[in-house]
Order: sequence, then C-alpha cells, then structure tokens
Amino acid sequence: MSNNTTQRETFSSRRAFMFAAIGSAVGLGNIWRFPYVTYDNGGGAFIVPYLVALLTAGIPLLFLDYALGHRSRGSAPLAFRRICKKFEPFGWWNVMTNVIICIYYAVILGWAASYTYFAMVGAWGNDPADFLINQYLQAAGPDDLGLNFVGSVLGPLVGVWLFTLAIMAMGVQKGVARASTIFMPLLVIMFVLLVGISLTLPGAAKGLDALFTPNWSKLAEPGVWVAAYGQIFFSLSICFGIMITYSSYLKTKTDLTGTGMVVGFANSSFEILAGIGVFAALGFMAVAAGQEVNEVAKSGVGLAFIAFPTIINQAPMGSFIGVLFFGSLVFAGLTSLISILEVIIAAVQDKWKIARVPATFLVGLPLMVISILLFGTTTGLPVLDAMDKFVNTYGIVAAGMLYVFALVVSKKLPVLRDHLNSVSSFKVGPIWTACVVLTVAVLAFMLFQDTRNLLAKNYEDYPDWFLNIFGWGMSVGLVVVSIILSLLPWKNEDKFDPNQKED
Repeated sequence: MSNNTTQRETFSSRRAFMFAAIGSAVGLGNIWRFPYVTYDNGGGAFIVPYLVALLTAGIPLLFLDYALGHRSRGSAPLAFRRICKKFEPFGWWNVMTNVIICIYYAVILGWAASYTYFAMVGAWGNDPADFLINQYLQAAGPDDLGLNFVGSVLGPLVGVWLFTLAIMAMGVQKGVARASTIFMPLLVIMFVLLVGISLTLPGAAKGLDALFTPNWSKLAEPGVWVAAYGQIFFSLSICFGIMITYSSYLKTKTDLTGTGMVVGFANSSFEILAGIGVFAALGFMAVAAGQEVNEVAKSGVGLAFIAFPTIINQAPMGSFIGVLFFGSLVFAGLTSLISILEVIIAAVQDKWKIARVPATFLVGLPLMVISILLFGTTTGLPVLDAMDKFVNTYGIVAAGMLYVFALVVSKKLPVLRDHLNSVSSFKVGPIWTACVVLTVAVLAFMLFQDTRNLLAKNYEDYPDWFLNIFGWGMSVGLVVVSIILSLLPWKNEDKFDPNQKED
C-alpha cells in the first residue's frame, strides 16, 4: 500500500473472498427460515417476488456494501467516516448490531452441536418437544429471569466461543478465509446428501407439492412482497457491516460486481436446495403421522429442534439424517458467526490500532461472558427470541434504511458507482441507482409495519418490563452507544487516498 496508509490484511484471492462471503450469507436462516417463508407465501408463486427482490434490492445493496468497504479499505465505521465524517455512527450501529447477534447466535450453534450428538444416540426419545423445552433447555419464562445455569447448554456454548475465537485470532487469510474454504464445501456435501436421502423417503413428493405448488393469488398481497424483500435482505448479510468489512480485505483490482453476482445467486441456490430437502422430509413426517403438510410445517427453532428430531425418529437411516442436518446447521452457523465477529474485531483494530490477537480476545472474551450469562441459563430462550426480533428490526432494517437514505441525499451514490465501475466487469448505472433508492422505500415500509405491530401488541405477549430491557431498551442502546463510540478519538488515524495503489 502507499506510504501514508497502514498495511491491511487481504484475502489471498477472489476465490477466498467468495468462500467467506458465501459462508457469511449461507446461515441458519437459509435452512430453517426460507423453506417455511416460501411455503407460507404462495409456494412456487413466491419465487417471482423472491427473484424480483434479489435483483432489485439484494444484489444492488450487495454492490453498495462492496463499494463502501473496498473504496475505503476499512471496517464499517472507517468506511462510513471516509465517505463522510458525519456518517461514522452508522458504522458503529452496524458494529453494535453484530455484537447483539453474535452473543445469541453462538448459543444456537451450541444447541446444533449438541443435537448432532443427540441424533446418534436418540437422546430426545419419543417426545422431542418436551426434551427440548423441559430437559435440554430447562426453559423458564421471563418472570423467572435469573442466573440459573444449564450445564447441557453451557458446555457447548463455551466450546463454540473458544473454537471460533481461535479461528479469528489467526487473521483474515489464515483464519477467516481458511475456515470458510473448509466448512463451505463440507456444508454443501452434507446438505446434498441430506437432500438426496430426503427425496427417497415415503411422502417426499407430498412435501414438495406443498412447497412448490403455486398459489398465484398470493402475489396480490403486499405482505408476500415484503416477505420476499425481508428474506433477501436478511439472508445476504447486507446492510449490517459484514460485506463492507469483507470487501475491505480485497485487493485493489477486484471484479466487485461479478463477485457480487456469484455470491448473490449462490446464496439463493442454497436456499432453494434447503427448501427441497426440508419439505421432502416434512412430507414424510406428514404421511407417517397421517396429517397434512400444513399441520407439521414449522420454521426456526420449532423446525430444527422439534420437527426434525420427530422425522429422525421415524425415518430409515434416521441417525444419519440427523447428523447431516444438525452438522449442516453447525457449519452454516460457524461461517456466519465468523463473519459477524469480524465486523467487531476489524472496527476495534481500525479505531484503536490494536494487533489482531489482542483485539480478538479484547472483543471475544467479554462477549463470551455476556453470552453465557444471558443464554446459558434457564431464561435463555425468551431472551434470545426478543433480542432477535428487535435487533433485526432496529439494528438491521432501521440502520440500513437510514444509511442508504443518507448516501442518497448526500449524493454519494455517484462516487460509489464510479468506484464499482472502475474495477468491475459488469458496469452499473441509472438502473442500479434507481434500485438503491427503491430499497429505501421498501425498508421504510418494513420498519413501519414491524413497529406498528410491536406497538399494537407485546411481542409474544412478553411482559412490558422484559421487552423494555431486551427489546426497546436494547434498540435504543444500539443508537446511543454508536454515537458515543463515534465521538471517541481515533488513534493515529491514517490519511485516506481513495485512489491508493498496491505496491
């Protein structure tokens, strides 16, 4: 790099970056959220708004994040500061969003790791729901909030944190990129095997019919289109700092838009593959139970830790299916958790000029302690549920809407467009700009709709005090802490030349 800028780590190749970026995008939501969202919003007809959302919001915003990170050669706070100093709080908002997500994402990985073992021994018996809630999680309601630790949850949670921090300490290429290039192929192999076995189960065709039979009338419902944009927005890891950070590690001459197209379509391809595998298995479950698919179809925790164990109990090669499914959750979650932590570590390194290893543990150890205190206890499940809902709305949607709006009104889009075009094979122009502007309106509508629903009725009927701490309070805290962090001085801030060249 030029002499006025600190040497920055880079991915060794475009291929290494793509593995890391796809690994970030392909996470738990691809496996346990997309299939049900598709089924619930018109089945095969949902593919139409889904593709429209991918092309008009997902890929354009992916390009925007790439341009921000690659042009600035910095983490999210530094990227926003270098496009406009007043925008630095947006970067810290991204960082704080990742702080919240990582502390609960790690515990879900711990559950998945435990269930990979449980699948081999059939630990959940004949009642997976009772086993999950009462035996494994020992779940209590929010009114019983306290430090009642659950050993079966605590051990795997600590293991996930230590394993992930060891990877992060090795750096961008030796840690982040190498882990992604190992875990992503393993994930694909395991999931393809899972899909292949699921398709051979009795009733698989019934599940696929339920998933893909189009209900074209659903396309007239605005909520279906909002669901499509929401799925694309959350699954591609856009607008909360991950792709800004990852693209800052790319070499100066990298085809940003070509890479973005590959990442976007790879993520969507995996989602469709997940839909096939999950609903083939649910079709088997429905036939075995003498029920309709809509009676067994679930998403999220209910799908992964209740419905799938039920399938495993009944299916031929059930234990093998269980290891493939929960192992896939572990690998998909690990690559995403790595990317989430990288946003935080990179920001700390940039602002305070701390070396990689101390920065990793300065960030990671306190987060591990908070994660254990909140989610290694009997009240971990309701806390996770509330924080996930509010951080998605006020950490991702709200921040994304405001920072994209700020870039539009400050007339920074042409700067980012020109940077994309200077290094990319696929050029962007007025259509890209129009799509980015359109996305502001879509995000504003999503934010309005979610806020209206949250104000009309307490989320999941949780008590006011509980939501005021882990919902509304946490959301306000994101903004307040972001502003405070942006006001702190930078240590030996580098001079920035957007046209800097590699030596």
